[in-house]
Amino acid sequence: MNETARIGRKHPRRIPARQGIAAEMVAGQTATILNTHGKQVVDTWAFNAADMSEVMSMEHSRTAMLKIAPQVGDTFVTNRRRAILTLVADTTPGVHDTLIAACDTYRYRDLGAGADHANCTNNLHAALAAIGRKAAEVPSPLNLFMNVPVGADGTLEFRPPTSEAGQYVSFRAEMDLVIVFSACPQDVTSVNGMEPTDAHFLID
Repeated sequence: MNETARIGRKHPRRIPARQGIAAEMVAGQTATILNTHGKQVVDTWAFNAADMSEVMSMEHSRTAMLKIAPQVGDTFVTNRRRAILTLVADTTPGVHDTLIAACDTYRYRDLGAGADHANCTNNLHAALAAIGRKAAEVPSPLNLFMNVPVGADGTLEFRPPTSEAGQYVSFRAEMDLVIVFSACPQDVTSVNGMEPTDAHFLID
C-alpha cells in the first residue's frame, strides 16, 4: 500500500476551504498535510504547548537551515531557537514559502476585496479559540505548497502551487505543541490558482 492510500484509510481530518483548524501533538508524533485537490496553500503555525509565547519562527528557521524553503531532514525552530518541527517527507516538488506574512483584513482591503474577506489571521485565532487556546501574536507562517519565486533581481512573484492532488508533506513534532492549519482563502491573486479548496491532515 502506498503512503497516500495509507493516509486515506486513516480518515484524515478536513481543513475546510477558507477556514482554519488546530490540534495538539506530543513530541514524536507526525503530522501529514495532504494537498487534496493539488493547488491549495496551507498556512501552518506551531506553538509550544506549555508556553504559547514560544512559536515556530520563519526568521529563526531560515537562519538555522540557511535556506528559504525547507527540504526533507530540515528542522524548524522557535523564537527561542529550539527545534519544534522536522520535515520528514515531501512528495511535492518541494516548493513552499517562508517569506510571506499571513493574509489579513488589511491585505484584502489593499487588494480591493473588502475588510470582511476571510483571512488566515482570523482563521488562526478562531482555530485556537476552538480548542481553548490563544496566541499573543500572529507569527509569520510556514506557507505549505505556496509558490513565491525569488527573481535574480530580488523581486517576488505570486504563482499557483506546483503541487498536485494527493501530494503531501509530513512533519515530526520535536516538542509537545499546538499546530494550526489554515486553508488559505486567497482568491484575488493566483496563490491558490484563484480557487480555494479543502485540504486534509492526519496526526499519528
